[in-house]
Amino acid sequence: MTQQGRRTGCTGFGFAACRAALAVALSAGAAMGAESAGGAASGQAAKIGWFAIDKPPQERPSPLAWITGSAPTLRDIVATLDEAASDNSLRGLVIQLKAPALSMTQVEELGGRIKAIRAEGKKVHVFAEQYGPAELVLGSYADEIIVQAGGVVTLPGLYMEEMFLADTLAWAGLKADMVQVGDYKGAAEQMTNSKPSPQWNENIDGLLDAMYGNLRSRLTSGRKLSDQELDAAMEKAWMADAGDAKSVGLVDSELDVSFLSEHLGKAYGGDVEWTDDLLEARATQGMTMDNPLSMLTRIMATDPSPEIQEPSIAVLHIDGSIVDGESSSGGLMGGQSVGSRTIREAIDDILDEDQIKGVVVRIDSPGGSAVASEIIWQGLRMLAETKPVWASVGSMAASGGYYIASGAERVYVNPSSIVGSIGVVGGKISMGGLYDTLKVNVVGRARGPRAAMFASNQTWSDAERELVRAKMKQTYDLFAKRVSDGRKGIDLNKVGEGRLFAGSSAIDLKMADALGGLEDAIAGLAASEKLDEYEVVHFPAPETLGDAIGQALDQFITAPGSVSGLSSGSSKGGPLGGLVWSIPAELVGPRVWPQVRQGIESFMLLRDEQVLLVMPSTFIWK
Repeated sequence: MTQQGRRTGCTGFGFAACRAALAVALSAGAAMGAESAGGAASGQAAKIGWFAIDKPPQERPSPLAWITGSAPTLRDIVATLDEAASDNSLRGLVIQLKAPALSMTQVEELGGRIKAIRAEGKKVHVFAEQYGPAELVLGSYADEIIVQAGGVVTLPGLYMEEMFLADTLAWAGLKADMVQVGDYKGAAEQMTNSKPSPQWNENIDGLLDAMYGNLRSRLTSGRKLSDQELDAAMEKAWMADAGDAKSVGLVDSELDVSFLSEHLGKAYGGDVEWTDDLLEARATQGMTMDNPLSMLTRIMATDPSPEIQEPSIAVLHIDGSIVDGESSSGGLMGGQSVGSRTIREAIDDILDEDQIKGVVVRIDSPGGSAVASEIIWQGLRMLAETKPVWASVGSMAASGGYYIASGAERVYVNPSSIVGSIGVVGGKISMGGLYDTLKVNVVGRARGPRAAMFASNQTWSDAERELVRAKMKQTYDLFAKRVSDGRKGIDLNKVGEGRLFAGSSAIDLKMADALGGLEDAIAGLAASEKLDEYEVVHFPAPETLGDAIGQALDQFITAPGSVSGLSSGSSKGGPLGGLVWSIPAELVGPRVWPQVRQGIESFMLLRDEQVLLVMPSTFIWK
């Protein structure tokens, strides 16, 4: 039978819409498929699992998942892959990518589980309409990369942009009066320089080299390409159609989704039988709307805190900019911050639970407040007196994020995780030139010897700047001590002064202990505590309805002194602020906006405090 004759008639991309038609086609052509492929000894169809990833996986369910429901998380996808590896009824797995904008560290965590499936003798296939570098790297862990006929494959390399704003600020009549401790720190340079310093060039070039090396290493090994062949593929596939991508070895097969069953039938020697979406059942279900009044009553009476009745591992999430006070889940820019008070309360909750046998701190943060980072570090060390505390780094544990990681007994990183930035930056932005341009006459009145240090219309004197530098040096020395005490054998002469490193370099530098994702850290901690069976619970606990209402109201109330829709802590700002910041988010796209947002959030912290542990903002296109 011809390929056209075996078409199912499916015109959509999603498997959900095509499953019934695929089943009909397979049933109709079962005998012919078995004969043409040599037939299966048992006469049974090969059972193939599948699931789709259609958005960036979140680290944990949304705080209101118990009410509204939540899409599967990164842990859910990992658990689905682990179950596929142990399911003896499955002969293969198809992972469908619907432009999910995966980060490279997420790809590395999923890739490790794909390798485990293949080690069980099962095949893994990745299918997508379009592939970028991250999707190709994920596919390189699989047996086969399949691209939709007419699809696009792009592998131009890694591109990084930095924005230096000194001239822009001067044009606007503003001057950043910043001090940094650590020659390689770089966070202040974006505001004070028109171009990078030699030290920052060395720092960021080294980081980019490491990340590009990870990309090339994975593709050459997974796709069985030499360096020369990969270079040739990248020359051709900066933007390639499916046929060209196949010709240079980046993908294996080009076909329409309607013929996927026939294609796999040839690979498995007969017909294939699809499972339901393996990931769908892991989506968190919210409360039903059968009776709105009854539902509201149940919500008001529900405490979403987890009930822990058997041995468990807690995952304590440090995700977002680190701020004093309470955490903020989301906000007008779509980001979130992690507050020291919220984390310390979560630590207290963990201490009260005897059934929690260990804690993995999951960190994905560029840093933030120096004070908040120290407070969280102290909480972790107090927790470690009664329960083992390990850490797992997602995309980054930089500056204040690495400060917190140093409080763990063992640290796991992904190869492309960013760690380090051990340094301090602080200062203020003088608006005197802007006031002059706008003909605003500012009259300051001070009482006290240092009251005018943070006047908005003037920079620091040399004496004042030295006072700030001395205070920041104290913060740096404490940071360095925390790292030295927590990471035995580390050489701060090699890793300090604000230097940044990819996770693949962190092990040899003693900045981390092992390569692996969150599940590796959880399993390792459980094994060390001799836990054969255990639950995994997430902290901070989900929000109550009252907390959610408070944050929602906060979105629409502009606090005194708030000057935009941006806020470092509680995400204050009016509806107009949300509209304004949705524009750049749409312009730069979902891969880049989180990096832009984190940089803006970090510098907004200067409104509230003048000494920060933050990573410089660098925008990376993959």
